[in-house]
Amino acid sequence: MSTLAHTMMTAARSADSGLAGPGELDRYPYAEAPSPDRVGTPSWEGAEQELGRVGRRAAGSRGRGLHGQLVQQLGQMIVSGDLGADRPLVPEEIGQRFEVSRTVVRESLRVLEAKGLVSARPNVGTRVRPVSDWNLLDPDIIEWRAFGPQRDDQRRELSELRWTIEPLAARLAAGHGREEVQQRLGDMVEIMGHAMGQGDSLTFSRADAEFHSLLIQVAGNRMLEHLSGIVSAALQVSGGPVTGCERPNDAALAQHSRIVDALASGDGAAAEGAMRQLLTVHPEVERVVPAPREH
Repeated sequence: MSTLAHTMMTAARSADSGLAGPGELDRYPYAEAPSPDRVGTPSWEGAEQELGRVGRRAAGSRGRGLHGQLVQQLGQMIVSGDLGADRPLVPEEIGQRFEVSRTVVRESLRVLEAKGLVSARPNVGTRVRPVSDWNLLDPDIIEWRAFGPQRDDQRRELSELRWTIEPLAARLAAGHGREEVQQRLGDMVEIMGHAMGQGDSLTFSRADAEFHSLLIQVAGNRMLEHLSGIVSAALQVSGGPVTGCERPNDAALAQHSRIVDALASGDGAAAEGAMRQLLTVHPEVERVVPAPREH
Protein backbone atom coordinates (compact mmCIF):
# COMPACT_ATOMS: atom_id res chain seq x y z
CA MET A 1 0.00 0.00 0.00
CA SER A 2 2.68 2.49 0.99
CA THR A 3 4.70 1.63 -2.12
CA LEU A 4 1.72 2.28 -4.39
CA ALA A 5 0.94 5.56 -2.65
CA HIS A 6 4.56 6.62 -2.96
CA THR A 7 4.43 5.85 -6.66
CA MET A 8 1.36 8.06 -7.01
CA MET A 9 3.19 10.99 -5.42
CA THR A 10 6.48 10.70 -7.33
CA ALA A 11 5.32 10.00 -10.88
CA ALA A 12 6.71 12.45 -13.42
CA ARG A 13 5.74 13.35 -16.92
CA SER A 14 8.09 13.92 -19.85
CA ALA A 15 7.57 15.79 -23.11
CA ASP A 16 9.14 15.84 -26.55
CA SER A 17 11.77 18.48 -27.16
CA GLY A 18 9.95 20.08 -30.09
CA LEU A 19 13.20 20.97 -31.86
CA ALA A 20 13.45 21.21 -35.60
CA GLY A 21 14.99 18.48 -37.71
CA PRO A 22 17.68 18.96 -40.36
CA GLY A 23 16.74 21.26 -43.20
CA GLU A 24 13.67 22.73 -41.50
CA LEU A 25 15.05 26.11 -40.42
CA ASP A 26 14.80 27.69 -43.84
CA ARG A 27 11.01 27.34 -43.90
CA TYR A 28 10.74 30.71 -42.18
CA PRO A 29 12.78 33.22 -44.25
CA TYR A 30 14.18 35.60 -41.69
CA ALA A 31 14.92 38.25 -44.29
CA GLU A 32 11.24 39.20 -44.49
CA ALA A 33 10.97 42.72 -43.09
CA PRO A 34 7.91 44.87 -42.42
CA SER A 35 7.21 47.41 -45.12
CA PRO A 36 5.72 50.83 -44.38
CA ASP A 37 2.50 49.98 -46.21
CA ARG A 38 2.02 46.55 -44.67
CA VAL A 39 -1.58 46.04 -43.62
CA GLY A 40 -2.42 44.40 -40.33
CA THR A 41 1.09 44.31 -38.88
CA PRO A 42 0.66 43.21 -35.25
CA SER A 43 1.31 45.57 -32.40
CA TRP A 44 3.53 44.24 -29.64
CA GLU A 45 2.36 46.78 -27.09
CA GLY A 46 1.84 45.09 -23.75
CA ALA A 47 3.83 42.01 -24.73
CA GLU A 48 6.18 40.57 -22.13
CA GLN A 49 9.66 41.73 -23.11
CA GLU A 50 11.56 39.76 -20.48
CA LEU A 51 11.03 36.23 -21.76
CA GLY A 52 12.44 34.73 -18.60
CA ARG A 53 9.23 35.67 -16.79
CA VAL A 54 6.84 33.85 -19.12
CA GLY A 55 5.95 30.20 -19.46
CA ARG A 56 5.87 29.35 -15.78
CA ARG A 57 2.73 27.25 -15.95
CA ALA A 58 2.85 23.56 -16.85
CA ALA A 59 3.01 23.19 -20.59
CA GLY A 60 4.80 21.19 -23.25
CA SER A 61 7.02 24.14 -24.16
CA ARG A 62 7.95 24.99 -20.58
CA GLY A 63 11.51 24.71 -19.33
CA ARG A 64 13.27 24.95 -22.68
CA GLY A 65 14.97 28.30 -22.51
CA LEU A 66 14.25 31.15 -24.88
CA HIS A 67 12.76 28.88 -27.53
CA GLY A 68 10.07 27.49 -25.22
CA GLN A 69 9.41 30.86 -23.66
CA LEU A 70 8.89 32.55 -27.02
CA VAL A 71 6.49 29.77 -28.04
CA GLN A 72 4.62 30.39 -24.80
CA GLN A 73 4.48 34.15 -25.30
CA LEU A 74 3.37 34.09 -28.93
CA GLY A 75 0.92 31.25 -28.29
CA GLN A 76 -0.75 33.13 -25.47
CA MET A 77 -1.06 36.24 -27.62
CA ILE A 78 -2.64 34.28 -30.47
CA VAL A 79 -5.08 32.30 -28.31
CA SER A 80 -6.12 35.38 -26.33
CA GLY A 81 -6.90 37.24 -29.55
CA ASP A 82 -4.15 39.83 -29.18
CA LEU A 83 -2.87 38.53 -32.51
CA GLY A 84 -6.00 37.89 -34.56
CA ALA A 85 -6.55 35.53 -37.47
CA ASP A 86 -4.66 36.32 -40.69
CA ARG A 87 -2.34 38.74 -38.96
CA PRO A 88 1.21 38.65 -40.37
CA LEU A 89 4.04 37.55 -38.09
CA VAL A 90 7.31 38.98 -39.36
CA PRO A 91 10.24 36.90 -38.05
CA GLU A 92 12.66 39.84 -38.10
CA GLU A 93 10.22 41.99 -36.14
CA ILE A 94 9.65 39.26 -33.58
CA GLY A 95 13.38 38.80 -33.12
CA GLN A 96 13.93 42.50 -32.58
CA ARG A 97 10.96 42.89 -30.23
CA PHE A 98 11.89 39.98 -27.97
CA GLU A 99 15.65 40.27 -28.47
CA VAL A 100 16.15 36.67 -29.57
CA SER A 101 18.12 35.12 -32.42
CA ARG A 102 16.75 34.16 -35.81
CA THR A 103 17.16 30.48 -34.87
CA VAL A 104 14.94 30.93 -31.80
CA VAL A 105 12.29 32.70 -33.89
CA ARG A 106 12.31 30.03 -36.59
CA GLU A 107 12.09 27.18 -34.09
CA SER A 108 9.24 28.88 -32.24
CA LEU A 109 7.23 29.50 -35.42
CA ARG A 110 7.77 25.89 -36.46
CA VAL A 111 6.27 24.69 -33.16
CA LEU A 112 3.33 27.07 -33.48
CA GLU A 113 2.70 25.83 -37.02
CA ALA A 114 2.63 22.22 -35.77
CA LYS A 115 -0.07 23.27 -33.32
CA GLY A 116 -2.11 24.81 -36.15
CA LEU A 117 -1.76 28.36 -34.84
CA VAL A 118 0.22 29.80 -37.76
CA SER A 119 0.98 28.95 -41.37
CA ALA A 120 4.04 29.79 -43.45
CA ARG A 121 3.67 30.09 -47.24
CA PRO A 122 5.99 31.31 -49.98
CA ASN A 123 5.33 34.90 -51.04
CA VAL A 124 2.76 35.23 -48.25
CA GLY A 125 4.85 34.89 -45.12
CA THR A 126 3.78 33.65 -41.72
CA ARG A 127 0.22 34.41 -40.64
CA VAL A 128 -2.05 33.54 -37.74
CA ARG A 129 -4.61 30.85 -38.60
CA PRO A 130 -8.28 30.89 -37.55
CA VAL A 131 -9.49 28.98 -34.50
CA SER A 132 -11.00 26.28 -36.72
CA ASP A 133 -7.47 25.25 -37.73
CA TRP A 134 -6.03 25.02 -34.21
CA ASN A 135 -5.24 21.69 -32.57
CA LEU A 136 -7.54 22.26 -29.61
CA LEU A 137 -6.40 19.06 -27.90
CA ASP A 138 -2.78 20.19 -27.81
CA PRO A 139 -1.83 20.57 -24.10
CA ASP A 140 -0.21 23.96 -24.68
CA ILE A 141 -3.29 25.36 -26.42
CA ILE A 142 -5.47 23.93 -23.66
CA GLU A 143 -3.35 25.77 -21.11
CA TRP A 144 -3.41 29.05 -23.02
CA ARG A 145 -7.18 28.84 -23.38
CA ALA A 146 -7.47 28.00 -19.66
CA PHE A 147 -5.86 31.29 -18.70
CA GLY A 148 -7.54 33.38 -21.37
CA PRO A 149 -11.00 34.62 -22.30
CA GLN A 150 -12.01 31.15 -23.58
CA ARG A 151 -11.55 29.46 -20.21
CA ASP A 152 -15.23 28.66 -19.59
CA ASP A 153 -15.74 27.27 -23.08
CA GLN A 154 -12.70 25.06 -22.77
CA ARG A 155 -13.75 23.57 -19.42
CA ARG A 156 -17.25 22.92 -20.72
CA GLU A 157 -15.96 21.26 -23.88
CA LEU A 158 -13.59 19.02 -21.93
CA SER A 159 -16.40 17.99 -19.60
CA GLU A 160 -18.64 17.12 -22.53
CA LEU A 161 -15.87 15.09 -24.14
CA ARG A 162 -15.23 13.14 -20.97
CA TRP A 163 -18.94 12.48 -20.56
CA THR A 164 -18.81 10.78 -23.96
CA ILE A 165 -15.58 8.82 -23.49
CA GLU A 166 -15.50 7.45 -19.97
CA PRO A 167 -18.94 5.84 -19.57
CA LEU A 168 -18.35 3.98 -22.85
CA ALA A 169 -14.93 2.86 -21.62
CA ALA A 170 -16.49 1.56 -18.40
CA ARG A 171 -19.05 -0.48 -20.37
CA LEU A 172 -16.35 -1.96 -22.63
CA ALA A 173 -14.05 -2.69 -19.70
CA ALA A 174 -16.68 -4.96 -18.15
CA GLY A 175 -16.15 -7.36 -21.04
CA HIS A 176 -12.35 -7.32 -20.91
CA GLY A 177 -11.69 -7.82 -17.24
CA ARG A 178 -8.30 -9.24 -16.23
CA GLU A 179 -7.62 -10.38 -12.71
CA GLU A 180 -4.46 -8.28 -12.26
CA VAL A 181 -6.21 -5.15 -13.53
CA GLN A 182 -9.21 -5.77 -11.31
CA GLN A 183 -6.85 -6.05 -8.35
CA ARG A 184 -5.06 -2.86 -9.32
CA LEU A 185 -8.34 -0.96 -9.61
CA GLY A 186 -9.33 -2.20 -6.18
CA ASP A 187 -5.96 -1.09 -4.83
CA MET A 188 -6.54 2.40 -6.20
CA VAL A 189 -9.91 2.64 -4.47
CA GLU A 190 -8.28 1.47 -1.23
CA ILE A 191 -5.53 4.08 -1.56
CA MET A 192 -8.13 6.77 -2.24
CA GLY A 193 -10.07 5.81 0.88
CA HIS A 194 -6.94 5.81 3.02
CA ALA A 195 -5.78 9.14 1.56
CA MET A 196 -9.19 10.71 2.15
CA GLY A 197 -9.07 9.64 5.79
CA GLN A 198 -5.64 11.21 6.14
CA GLY A 199 -6.63 14.40 4.37
CA ASP A 200 -4.03 13.69 1.68
CA SER A 201 -5.64 15.17 -1.44
CA LEU A 202 -2.49 14.74 -3.54
CA THR A 203 -2.31 10.97 -3.06
CA PHE A 204 -6.08 10.77 -3.57
CA SER A 205 -5.85 12.56 -6.91
CA ARG A 206 -2.90 10.46 -8.09
CA ALA A 207 -4.73 7.22 -7.30
CA ASP A 208 -7.89 8.63 -8.86
CA ALA A 209 -6.00 9.45 -12.07
CA GLU A 210 -4.48 5.98 -12.26
CA PHE A 211 -7.89 4.40 -11.68
CA HIS A 212 -9.36 6.13 -14.72
CA SER A 213 -6.27 5.44 -16.82
CA LEU A 214 -6.43 1.72 -16.01
CA LEU A 215 -10.12 1.63 -16.80
CA ILE A 216 -9.50 3.06 -20.26
CA GLN A 217 -6.65 0.63 -20.89
CA VAL A 218 -8.73 -2.42 -20.03
CA ALA A 219 -11.55 -1.28 -22.33
CA GLY A 220 -9.63 -2.78 -25.24
CA ASN A 221 -10.00 0.18 -27.61
CA ARG A 222 -6.68 1.79 -28.52
CA MET A 223 -8.22 4.84 -30.17
CA LEU A 224 -10.34 5.48 -27.11
CA GLU A 225 -7.28 5.05 -24.90
CA HIS A 226 -5.32 7.58 -26.96
CA LEU A 227 -8.11 10.15 -26.86
CA SER A 228 -8.57 9.71 -23.14
CA GLY A 229 -4.85 10.25 -22.60
CA ILE A 230 -5.02 13.56 -24.42
CA VAL A 231 -8.00 14.69 -22.34
CA SER A 232 -6.24 13.70 -19.12
CA ALA A 233 -3.13 15.67 -20.05
CA ALA A 234 -5.28 18.62 -21.06
CA LEU A 235 -7.08 18.64 -17.73
CA GLN A 236 -3.77 18.62 -15.88
CA VAL A 237 -2.39 21.67 -17.67
CA SER A 238 -5.69 23.53 -17.51
CA GLY A 239 -5.79 23.32 -13.75
CA GLY A 240 -9.03 21.32 -13.72
CA PRO A 241 -9.75 18.06 -11.91
CA VAL A 242 -7.91 15.23 -13.64
CA THR A 243 -10.68 12.64 -13.42
CA GLY A 244 -13.91 14.30 -12.33
CA CYS A 245 -13.35 14.37 -8.57
CA GLU A 246 -12.93 18.01 -7.67
CA ARG A 247 -12.08 17.03 -4.11
CA PRO A 248 -12.03 13.80 -2.08
CA ASN A 249 -15.52 12.91 -0.86
CA ASP A 250 -17.54 9.87 0.17
CA ALA A 251 -19.84 10.04 -2.87
CA ALA A 252 -16.94 9.86 -5.33
CA LEU A 253 -15.31 7.02 -3.43
CA ALA A 254 -18.58 5.06 -3.40
CA GLN A 255 -19.00 5.43 -7.17
CA HIS A 256 -15.47 4.17 -7.76
CA SER A 257 -16.27 1.11 -5.65
CA ARG A 258 -19.47 0.55 -7.64
CA ILE A 259 -17.49 0.61 -10.88
CA VAL A 260 -15.03 -1.98 -9.54
CA ASP A 261 -17.89 -4.25 -8.42
CA ALA A 262 -19.64 -3.92 -11.79
CA LEU A 263 -16.46 -4.79 -13.66
CA ALA A 264 -15.87 -7.82 -11.45
CA SER A 265 -19.36 -9.13 -12.23
CA GLY A 266 -19.09 -8.29 -15.95
CA ASP A 267 -22.07 -5.91 -15.77
CA GLY A 268 -21.35 -3.31 -18.46
CA ALA A 269 -24.57 -1.38 -17.94
CA ALA A 270 -23.92 -1.02 -14.22
CA ALA A 271 -20.32 0.09 -14.84
CA GLU A 272 -21.48 2.68 -17.34
CA GLY A 273 -24.16 3.99 -14.99
CA ALA A 274 -21.74 4.25 -12.08
CA MET A 275 -19.30 6.20 -14.24
CA ARG A 276 -22.01 8.64 -15.28
CA GLN A 277 -22.93 9.13 -11.65
CA LEU A 278 -19.27 9.71 -10.80
CA LEU A 279 -18.83 12.34 -13.50
CA THR A 280 -22.05 14.05 -12.46
CA VAL A 281 -20.65 14.49 -8.95
CA HIS A 282 -18.50 17.21 -10.48
CA PRO A 283 -20.52 20.45 -10.62
CA GLU A 284 -19.11 21.51 -14.01
CA VAL A 285 -20.29 18.29 -15.63
CA GLU A 286 -23.67 18.65 -13.95
CA ARG A 287 -24.17 21.91 -15.87
CA VAL A 288 -23.48 20.09 -19.12
CA VAL A 289 -25.75 17.06 -18.76
CA PRO A 290 -28.60 16.13 -16.40
CA ALA A 291 -27.98 13.58 -13.67
CA PRO A 292 -29.15 10.06 -14.58
CA ARG A 293 -32.60 9.31 -13.21
CA GLU A 294 -32.93 6.69 -10.52
CA HIS A 295 -34.96 3.67 -11.61
